[in-house]
Amino acid sequence: MRLLICPDKFAGTLSAPDAAEAVADGWRSVRPDDELVLRPLADGGPGFVDVLAAAHPEGKRFPVPTTDPLGRPVTGEILVVGETAYVESAHACGLHHLSPAERDPRRARSAGLLALLMAAAEVDGVRRIVIGLGGSATNDAGVRVLAGFGRPEALAAYAGNGEGVEAGTATLDGIELIGATDVDNPLTGPRGASHVFGPQKGADPATVEELEAALIRVASVLPEGIAETPGAGAAGGLGAAILALGGRLTSGIQLVRDAVGLDDELRRTDLVITGEGSFDEQSLHGKVIDGVAGAGAALGVPVVVIAGRVTAQPAAWRAAGVTRALSLSEEFGLERALGDARGCVRAAATRLAGE
Repeated sequence: MRLLICPDKFAGTLSAPDAAEAVADGWRSVRPDDELVLRPLADGGPGFVDVLAAAHPEGKRFPVPTTDPLGRPVTGEILVVGETAYVESAHACGLHHLSPAERDPRRARSAGLLALLMAAAEVDGVRRIVIGLGGSATNDAGVRVLAGFGRPEALAAYAGNGEGVEAGTATLDGIELIGATDVDNPLTGPRGASHVFGPQKGADPATVEELEAALIRVASVLPEGIAETPGAGAAGGLGAAILALGGRLTSGIQLVRDAVGLDDELRRTDLVITGEGSFDEQSLHGKVIDGVAGAGAALGVPVVVIAGRVTAQPAAWRAAGVTRALSLSEEFGLERALGDARGCVRAAATRLAGE
């Protein structure tokens, strides 16, 4: 059998490469003669640069001093491959930078992304910047990034004072800007950034409404139609900022699929194992499992999901192309699934191999 192992990260417990290795270890323990192909994936969120760097060993990685969502110094990174620079917004804006007690999207800022973009734009020969969007602690529509590139009106609208914001002088002259997004949510409304993702970032119902009001103000000063564009709500509205800067959005998982040659591997594969920490309804809207399952279904290849927990409805994931879904928390208990994620993933893969 030829097995393709292509998980996303298990947020907070396993990186995508570690998850892939855990699956491979478990499978080999039962079926050592099978051919295993490991292609860890990302959809724009944390791990985006690492996965692309593995797919492009000729690329060069550069550390960049920046700030986290609360303005504390951190080091981000850019990957340059030919004329393209890859940036991961989570390096600056990621929720993983904050403890649970620090999570408050009213305070979290995406300003650190500006330093990463400026560094990428200054690399000789770069004509394109691709920004991975996902895993953010923020909900500010990238207004400080916009202000840094000479669009202070968005920050003024977000703050609600309408004045007193100085325009930055950073430029992206001659550089194409592309946002690689893992969601298709608009900026505002019931499916917008505040209502869908705000609670995940620490917002209670009253705070969600406060955040929504701020994004509505921002939307009013952006070019017409941006707020409603699918993906504008990605990474707390960073998708909208990219559009406002003249950029465009694309599917993060499709971009990574192309980079790692996933579709070519699928054509030579008997079974696919993918996974992530939480397999929920959002997983079927532009994330790794959605992209892998859709590609597998198109080629008639069965796709099995191993996840920390599974809350997506069976009818929905079967329709998306998933053949089977295994929940580590149901199989081993939540405490063990969190405390020994690698061991649980390995054990789940061992069981699959023995069936």
